[in-house]
Amino acid sequence: MLADILITILLIASTFYMTIILLRFLLQLARADFYNPISQFAVKATNPLLRPMRRIIPGWGGIDGAALVLAVLIQAVVFFLILVALNGGIPSINPLILLVWGVIAVLELIVKIYFWSVIAVVVVSWIAPGSSHPAIQLVAQITEPVVRPVRNLMPSMGGLDLSPIIVFLILNVITVVIGHMKMAVGLGAIGLGM
Repeated sequence: MLADILITILLIASTFYMTIILLRFLLQLARADFYNPISQFAVKATNPLLRPMRRIIPGWGGIDGAALVLAVLIQAVVFFLILVALNGGIPSINPLILLVWGVIAVLELIVKIYFWSVIAVVVVSWIAPGSSHPAIQLVAQITEPVVRPVRNLMPSMGGLDLSPIIVFLILNVITVVIGHMKMAVGLGAIGLGM
């Protein structure tokens, strides 16, 4: 029972922090408003771990490689700690497997962030169109690079934007692929997925 409690706390805390790291990554990727209070929170919360990593892993083409590597490393360490808690000692597992699990878990979390962000944008567009709340603006900025290419490919529907539906379909297909990847590397079979 104690192991289950520790694993639950570890998963919640690590997922929360990794979400902040990945939000910072996605905000930089989308070139979102840096002066938004939520952007500032993400920067301040992640700087202590990202600054040293940036000395080793530089960004390239607007992609913050240090943030991605940090998220994968955190997830790999979390998986290791979960295995320690489940086995009652240090497991004999290849570190490369932990890194692969970390990459898959980070991909899954990015897809979840996009999925819920698109839902938030759609709901807000119905409830409070044109809202200037900082969170709403930031979520719209995050989703725009994903929705815009689909919107550009779709014919005009007389003011009705169906691109979020297509984005949902694409994200669900990616989720299915990630689920199969998890099973292929043994992550889904032992129930360590997020």
